[in-house]
Amino acid sequence: QVQLVESGAGLVQAGGSLRLSCAASGRTLSSNTMGWFRQAPGKERKFVAAIRWSGSRTYYDDSVKGRFTISRDNAKNTVYLQMNSLKPDDTAVYYCAAVPDKGPPSYASSWSYWGQGTQVTVSS
Repeated sequence: QVQLVESGAGLVQAGGSLRLSCAASGRTLSSNTMGWFRQAPGKERKFVAAIRWSGSRTYYDDSVKGRFTISRDNAKNTVYLQMNSLKPDDTAVYYCAAVPDKGPPSYASSWSYWGQGTQVTVSS
């Protein structure tokens, strides 16, 4: 079993930055893809970014390209999401996910493990 714990929640003004962390325990995930999704109130959970096990391949939703950076430290079993130039539309609960073994990684239903979520609020 895998446990994912996110941290880094916060309230920030538009244009500011935040860094989210996701620590995994229960199983080494260094050989698995990990990712981030977000869910705004009343909306479905949407793909934000993913990173392959080696860290050499990363994927982003168009809405965050050039502003967000996903990275990982396999020695610490941790994945990060650096968020810059934040906009009010980035306000959401952000979820860490691991092991997209059920389908395309851009679909939330494809991922086997989830964190509890962490709130990011961007004020205008």
